[in-house]
Amino acid sequence: MNRPPLCLTVAGSDSGGGAGIQADLKTMLALGVHGMSVVTAVTAQNSLGVQGVWELPAEAVRAQYRAVADDIGVQAVKTGMLSSAVLVETVAELLAGTAAPVVVDPVGVSKHGDALLAASALDAVRGELLPRATVATPNLDEVTQLTGVVVETEDDMRRAADAVLGHGPRWALIKGGHLTAHAGEAVDLLTDGAAEHWLRAPRYDNRHTHGTGCTLASAVAAGLAQGLDVPAAVKAAKEYVTGAIAAGFALGAGIGPVDHAWRWRRARP
Repeated sequence: MNRPPLCLTVAGSDSGGGAGIQADLKTMLALGVHGMSVVTAVTAQNSLGVQGVWELPAEAVRAQYRAVADDIGVQAVKTGMLSSAVLVETVAELLAGTAAPVVVDPVGVSKHGDALLAASALDAVRGELLPRATVATPNLDEVTQLTGVVVETEDDMRRAADAVLGHGPRWALIKGGHLTAHAGEAVDLLTDGAAEHWLRAPRYDNRHTHGTGCTLASAVAAGLAQGLDVPAAVKAAKEYVTGAIAAGFALGAGIGPVDHAWRWRRARP
């Protein structure tokens, strides 16, 4: 049997299917990876926003993780919504015993502006989770939340990357999708403090972008599970998410999701 690479997502559930665990598993499937999940929280969520969040107990998160890692194994891990300090600490401890690359998406705020990370958990993210990361993938708001650096220019992105790397990840991917100085393109910076990789793609005039961050981080993890190095995994993930954003579609009365199946839809006769 030709088993696909194994990728584990540790994140919250999005009942609307556009972000979180649902986006992660769709991305992994689209990229040829077997996705597995550890649910950290359940949200009541739709195109208009988050109506409720119910965090799972730490023992439930630990049991899910151990069930997968001890029996099936993992070749890459992606973390997303970890809403409290105790969950951050629990997941960081689990990652410390896992010999696989880790993509940390430090989810702080939803696409609709709903807070998904308690202020009391920020120190745990900085001190315990980021040091476990092979790649950390904050957006500009999350950079400010974690480091205090306000990003308005590409030079600011360099400063932000240095600040994030100061907390211990091997690589920082600063997502500049909201950088107003580049109205015509979406610019990201990947760096390990020595090498710099600037990733540029067209900025599409499409408001239906729910799940972009989850999708990008999961695509990076999928690439790492397949054996790509970090720059190659990030480059491939950027290409995939750019196509998904371009194909994002309306859903409900608010912001719709990116299209995780855009390559399949494009290939259909």
